Amino acid sequence: MVAAGVYLLIRVQPVLTPVVLTTTAVIGALTAFMAAVAAITQFDIKKVLAFSTISQLGYMVMGIGVGAAEASLFHLWTHAFFKAGLFLGAGAVIHYLHQVNHEDHSFDAQDMRLMGGLKKHLPVTFIAFLVCGLSLSGLPLFSGFLSKEGILTGTWLWAAERSTEYGWWVFAVSDLGFITALLTPVYVGR
Repeated sequence: MVAAGVYLLIRVQPVLTPVVLTTTAVIGALTAFMAAVAAITQFDIKKVLAFSTISQLGYMVMGIGVGAAEASLFHLWTHAFFKAGLFLGAGAVIHYLHQVNHEDHSFDAQDMRLMGGLKKHLPVTFIAFLVCGLSLSGLPLFSGFLSKEGILTGTWLWAAERSTEYGWWVFAVSDLGFITALLTPVYVGR
């Protein structure tokens, strides 16, 4: 259900007016940026992943607003797979930490500050989490790189085309998209 709004926007995008699409792009860029900043400030692993999802949905909405609906749909698909892997990996880590610290009722198994050295205890989870995290970060040779590149290219081209009509501020949408792309590896790496 999280992605239903993005899918609906993709379906109705051809009938939306330029003003509505511009507003959609601005709201998407602001959402992507603010959620990425919020993800950096969290210590609960599931909250980081939840804010990351909001940020990526903002990315998709921004892409729809600038006319890169195909890239947004591609990012919707790729995001579903690597985010599923991240949530499953987080669940495995939380379950393991609950099992190891089951006697300490004050221990918070979701606090990332208490997670370290799990690679030797959960090697398969580590590899799955690493691959999904690299894809979410948008590193080359991963699906997240291709989908984000499509959205960011569409956003920059949209800003370059619209700057004569709307002014310089349309590049702020593109800039927020690029800044958010740089923030993503920061909260994934944590």
